[in-house]
Amino acid sequence: MVRWRSGTVTVVRRRWTGAVELDVALPDGSTMRALAYPALVGDPEPGDRVLLNAGALLMGLGTGGYALVVALPDRLPPDPPQIGDTRDAGHLVKARYTPLQPILLGVDEEASPHRELLATAEDVAGMPVVTADLHSALPAVLAGVRTDAPDARVAYLLTDGGALPAWFSRTLAGLAGQLAGTVSVGQAFGGDLEASTLHSGLLAARHVLHADVAIVAQGPGNLGTGTRWGFSGVAVGEAVNAVAALGGRPVGSLRISDADPRPRHRGVSHHSLTAYGRVALTGADLVVPDGLDPALAAEVDAALTPLAGRHRIVRVPTDGLDAALRASPVGLSTMGRGLDADHAYFLAAAAAGRHAVRLLR
Repeated sequence: MVRWRSGTVTVVRRRWTGAVELDVALPDGSTMRALAYPALVGDPEPGDRVLLNAGALLMGLGTGGYALVVALPDRLPPDPPQIGDTRDAGHLVKARYTPLQPILLGVDEEASPHRELLATAEDVAGMPVVTADLHSALPAVLAGVRTDAPDARVAYLLTDGGALPAWFSRTLAGLAGQLAGTVSVGQAFGGDLEASTLHSGLLAARHVLHADVAIVAQGPGNLGTGTRWGFSGVAVGEAVNAVAALGGRPVGSLRISDADPRPRHRGVSHHSLTAYGRVALTGADLVVPDGLDPALAAEVDAALTPLAGRHRIVRVPTDGLDAALRASPVGLSTMGRGLDADHAYFLAAAAAGRHAVRLLR
C-alpha cells in the first residue's frame, strides 16, 4: 500500500515535458528525490510543503526511483477552466477512482472537434502498426522508420501497462518534434490526444494525426512477476488483435537478446512468445533482423518455428540501422543496458520500424 512521507522542497532540478524533479527534505534530516506532475498537483517551488507517495522509491524500483508528489497542501492549484457546459472540458476519467484521477477531453467525445470524424471512422486503412513489449523499443522503432522514410508521420500509442502519465517518460519528451503525436489510451493519460480504448486511439492516430505508421507500446515501468502470464506486456497480443480488427497491418517487434542474464528473456523473450504465440489470435509480421550472431540467430529461429503457422516470419536487412540507432535523439537503454550492451534488442526494434515503412509501398 502507500508509504506516505511529508517534507519541504529544497531544490527544483530537471524539468521535461509535464514533469519536474525535486529534492525534498524530510523531518528526520534526510533528503528524498521526488517527481511532480504540475498539471495534476501544481508547480512546486522551494519552500513548498509536499505530501509524497514514497513506495516505489523505498522499494528500490529502477524505473520508479522517485517519490511522487501527491499534493502541495498549502498551495493547491486552481480548478481547470470550464468552457460553457462542464462537459466541454471533457469527461474521460482516467486512473479512475484513485486520489489523483484526471478528467480529460476524449478525442471522440461530444465536445471534441474530432467527434464527427471519429464517429464515422471504421478502419485505419491498412496503416502499419508496430507493436512492442517495452517502452524502450519506441526510439529504436522510430529510428528504423526514419532510416528509410525520414518524412513519414509516426504516431505513438501509449498503453497503460506501465507508467500511466505520459509525462513520466523522458524518452517521449526527448522525441518532441519527431512524432506526429502521442495518443494515451485506456487508463494512460497526458498524451496529445486522449482515447478511452486502443481501438479509438488507433482511429485517432490515423484520421486525426494522419499517421502513416503507428507504434503501440506501454509506458516505462512495465510489470512482471517472472511467470508466463503475469506481465503487463501480454497486452502486445491484444494490440495485434485490435490492429487487425481495424484493418491495419500488425508488425511485431520481437524482444530479442543475448545479453539479458535471465534465461527466460534470452533468444526470443518468453514475453514475445506468449503474447504473439498465445494471445494474438490473428497473424502479424514478426520481424527478425539479419546479421545476428549465428548462435543467437539459431536460437531465435528455433523459438519462432511454432509461431510460423499463424504469423509471417519476416527477415529484414539491417544496413544503416546501427548508424540510425547511434544517431537517436534520445539515449537507448533497456533494463539498464545500452545499445552496445544489448545490440540485438535495439536492432530488432529498428528492423520492425523499417519493415513497417516497406508496407507503405
